[in-house]
Amino acid sequence: MENRIDRRFQQVANDGRSVLVPYLTVGFPELDMSFEIAKAALRSGADILELGIPFSDPLADGPTIQMTSYKALQNNVNLKTALQFVVGLRKHDNTFPLIFMGYYNSFFKYGLSEFLTDASNAGLDGLIIPDLPMEESEEVSKQCFEKGVYLIPLLAPTSTDDRIELACRHAGGFIYCVSVTGVTGARKGLSGKVEDLVQRIKKFTTLPVLVGFGVSTRSDVDTIAEFADGAVVGSAFLNRIANSEPGEEMNEATNFLKELTSH
Repeated sequence: MENRIDRRFQQVANDGRSVLVPYLTVGFPELDMSFEIAKAALRSGADILELGIPFSDPLADGPTIQMTSYKALQNNVNLKTALQFVVGLRKHDNTFPLIFMGYYNSFFKYGLSEFLTDASNAGLDGLIIPDLPMEESEEVSKQCFEKGVYLIPLLAPTSTDDRIELACRHAGGFIYCVSVTGVTGARKGLSGKVEDLVQRIKKFTTLPVLVGFGVSTRSDVDTIAEFADGAVVGSAFLNRIANSEPGEEMNEATNFLKELTSH
């Protein structure tokens, strides 16, 4: 099975560069604005767009993403809204990969099989479930693959080789490598353990490996490109939007991505 994620990685490899994936909470700062920011991101250096599904108790997320999730919930955004968001984006662009990051309970309540059917029809390419129990990943991955949606695992420096091997066996698209142990958030500098983790992961898979959690500057992106296939930037991107003057959110989001990718 090949989907837009595979094609994007091939295209980026042909260009001789690394992949950039911004994370945007659907419905932050409000729904229409997040839709405009998403469209602008795809024009401003994003290779893949990771869309966060707001959740009331986001365990893996630091204060920035928790704040954006809370605001999105106040804006009545849920999984159905997020699927409509994808449908809307696909009317503007059918080539860029779109992936969801959401907690298991959101998909469980919706009905996993029904969600995957709706997600596939909407044009979703991948799914990250940070709290998915490893023992359930095989079944979830099987259902995802049947619908043409990749299950993308999260692996941390504390992951054992057995866990890495199992995650890679059920993965599609790419492996999301968490640069630190703990929650998301913009930090100064990257942990030295992340390069070792990427090398461990690459022993078990030929899939691309991306690094996220704590990625916030052009220097971080360039450093990651030396040993991994790309970077995910979340909190720093959302902070830039949150700290914008009213009406400048889209410009600030665009400028931030251009700063990370300009040569």
